[in-house]
Amino acid sequence: MITCVVEYVIDARQIDVFERFAARWMELVERHGGTHHGYFLPSEGASDKALALFSFSSLAAYEEYRTLFGTDPDFVAADRIRDESGCVLRYERTFMRPLLPGSAGV
Repeated sequence: MITCVVEYVIDARQIDVFERFAARWMELVERHGGTHHGYFLPSEGASDKALALFSFSSLAAYEEYRTLFGTDPDFVAADRIRDESGCVLRYERTFMRPLLPGSAGV
């Protein structure tokens, strides 16, 4: 399993638009074979940071999902929310291998 961690810097004045953007991507990840673990939005403290975590069975499965970017109408529409609103100022993706409870070898 591979988990993608996306760190966002968002426009805090547009949190409602970011939530709409996030809801669309959670649906798309699930529809195309991934497991979305949710978005984590500002609550207290820094008001311009958000995180998303989602997993695929392998990097190859993630890459297959990525082939839909820019071509699938639902993906284009989801990106349009971000691009037209400016709710995301920047983001960075990191791929991690999860260590889950009960799976650690001792």
